[in-house]
Amino acid sequence: MRQIRALRIAAVAAGIALMATGCGATSKSSTGSESSGAAKPISGLQIMVPNTPGGGYDTTARAAAKVLDDEKITNNTEVFNLAGAGGTVGLARVVNEKGNGDLAMLMGLGVVGASYTNKSESKLTQTTPLARLIEEPGAIMVGKDSPYKTIDDLVKAWKANPGSISVGGGSSPGGPDHLLPMQLAGAVGIDATKVNFVSYDGGGDLLPAILGNKLGFAASGAGEYLEQIKSGEVRVLATSGEKRLDGVDAPTLKESNIDLVFTNWRGIVAPPGISEDDKKSLISALEKMHQSAGWKEALKTHSWTDAFITGDEFKTFLTDQDKRVADVLTKLGLA
Repeated sequence: MRQIRALRIAAVAAGIALMATGCGATSKSSTGSESSGAAKPISGLQIMVPNTPGGGYDTTARAAAKVLDDEKITNNTEVFNLAGAGGTVGLARVVNEKGNGDLAMLMGLGVVGASYTNKSESKLTQTTPLARLIEEPGAIMVGKDSPYKTIDDLVKAWKANPGSISVGGGSSPGGPDHLLPMQLAGAVGIDATKVNFVSYDGGGDLLPAILGNKLGFAASGAGEYLEQIKSGEVRVLATSGEKRLDGVDAPTLKESNIDLVFTNWRGIVAPPGISEDDKKSLISALEKMHQSAGWKEALKTHSWTDAFITGDEFKTFLTDQDKRVADVLTKLGLA
């Protein structure tokens, strides 16, 4: 089997693309043809996280990389962060690395929205879709010292003076942490244009603001904050799924007589123009990961909902999501 080049990341100026010269992540036999037996682990794979450490993308990418390596589907998978502009700095990097089968990016609804609100020339529809991995409901959260003990307490105060209560989220406008409070405002009778939304570049940046009571409340995925939720540092007032979230002692919005269900999703894409062999190899690796006991345990640990689809099905989903978000943001004057 030919050795696949492992890319080494040096200090990279944000937005500058390093054009790849590697051979891609496809396992080959020593003769150069595709192995007919069990494929050897993929080497040289990098997974980019397009925001700061500690957020949902970062947590998902590192969980996936660990399972891939533990199951010997890959060898020494590298996860690195390239934050900026709501994920669009990382998106531009992926789009500009055309043909690089060694690179993948963990992404989700937030990057879809940011590509419009940040007027990015790069779009997710230009990438090679590999797989949607998970979905999760949002959570309405406050710090332990917040005066709001229930979702009813919060809504009452919010309706009385919408602009006085700052709402934090770990995504740019158009992302899930922005769309959730905007839809929540509409569901409880608040004009969404009066919502005081404060954007943070990922959950890692949002968490200190929650713990320091710098926000009226935060809207994000609870899975990013389970440790703080369990310790009592963060209090969840409600979650936005159809059902209660396992491990989180909080009602759904529906249970709280608020007619809203909202879920976020995350997946993995590769640069445009990768070879068909590289595409098949990467999708096959993710399929093996998805079937493993290690990934099932990761889903349970992080309270993620399995939402696995691959290839053309994920491409169709991504195209639909792109259009839906673009339409919403256009109506709000943000795209």
